[in-house]
Amino acid sequence: MEFFNNHIKLFGTALALFVGLTIVVAILPAINNQKNNAPLPNAVELSEEAFLGKQSFISNGCVACHTQQVRNVDMDKVWGNRPGIAADYAGITRTSIWINTATLMGTERTGSDLTNVGSRQPSAAWNLLHLFQPRAVVDQSIMPAYPWLFEIKNNLAETDVEVIVPDEFRKNVNGKIVATKEALNLIAYLQSLKQTPLPDGKSSLEFLYKKQESTSPKNEQTSLLPDGQLLYTNNCQACHQANGEGLKGAFPPLKGSAIVTGEDLELFVNIIMLGYDARPEYATMNAVGTDNNLTPEEVTAIINHEKTSWGNNAKPVTLEEVKKITDFINTTAKK
Repeated sequence: MEFFNNHIKLFGTALALFVGLTIVVAILPAINNQKNNAPLPNAVELSEEAFLGKQSFISNGCVACHTQQVRNVDMDKVWGNRPGIAADYAGITRTSIWINTATLMGTERTGSDLTNVGSRQPSAAWNLLHLFQPRAVVDQSIMPAYPWLFEIKNNLAETDVEVIVPDEFRKNVNGKIVATKEALNLIAYLQSLKQTPLPDGKSSLEFLYKKQESTSPKNEQTSLLPDGQLLYTNNCQACHQANGEGLKGAFPPLKGSAIVTGEDLELFVNIIMLGYDARPEYATMNAVGTDNNLTPEEVTAIINHEKTSWGNNAKPVTLEEVKKITDFINTTAKK
C-alpha cells in the first residue's frame, strides 16, 4: 500500500506506462507504415510555387468542399484513372515543425474531387477565371468567388498575368484584372495535382459496382470510335460550354466556328493537340490533346462531335485522316 500512498512513485509509474504504450501502440506502427508506404518511384515533389499554393489552398478553406481521394467505386472513375492507394499520400509531410499538415483527402465532396484536376483541367486561364468568378464558367456553381486574390491595374507590367473576364462579370471593375502571386501559386498547386502512374507491371485496384454498358447496336463507323460527346464533356466543355457557345471575351464559340466547320483538318487537329494562341480577344488555349494523352481515336470522336452538334452540319472526318496528322505531331515533338 506504500506504493499507492507515494504520489511520486504512483504518477511516475503511470507516466512511464503511458509513454511506453504510446511508443508501442502509436509511434512504432506509424514509423513502420512510413517505411511500407513510400511514395511511388516516379512521384514528383511540389515546386516552391505549388507548395505555397498548397498553403493558400488550406488557408482559404478549399478542403471544406473539395476532396482528394478516388474511391474504388465506379462513380469515382470520372475523378481519376485509378483508385487511390496509400502511396499517393505517403509523401505528405508536416507543414513545419510546429504545424501539422492538413488532411487534404477531405470528407465532403460539395465541389469536384481534385485528385487528378491537373490533368483534367490544366488550363491556367480557365482556372484563374474560375477562381475570380466561378459563375463565369459554370452557371450553377455554388463555389464562392475569390476576388481578393486579384488586383485591378490600369497598365500591365511585363510579368503581370491578366485574367480575361467576360463583360457581364466585370461590374464595377475599371481596369485590367491581374492575378496576384498567391493566385498564381494556388493555380500552380492545382495544376500539380495529377495521379502518378503506377510502375510498369503493377496493376491497380478495379473500380467496383460498374454500370452495365448499353447493348444497343451500333453501326460500323461509330463502333470504331469512343463516345465523342463524353470526351467533349470531359476535355472541352469547361471552356466552350455544353452548348458550344463558349464565353464571350474569354473562350471562343465552337457553334458556327469556321475552324470547326471548315475543311482545314490539320489546323483543327493542331489546335486540339498543341493549343492555340492567335486570338487576342480570347484566353490562350492549352494543349488539351497532349496534356490529356488523347489518342487519335479520341481526337477523331471529339472533332466529329463538334462538327455535327449545336447546328453545325459539317462532314465528319475519318480516323485515318486524323491519325496521319497526330503521328506527324508526335514524331516532330520527339525530335
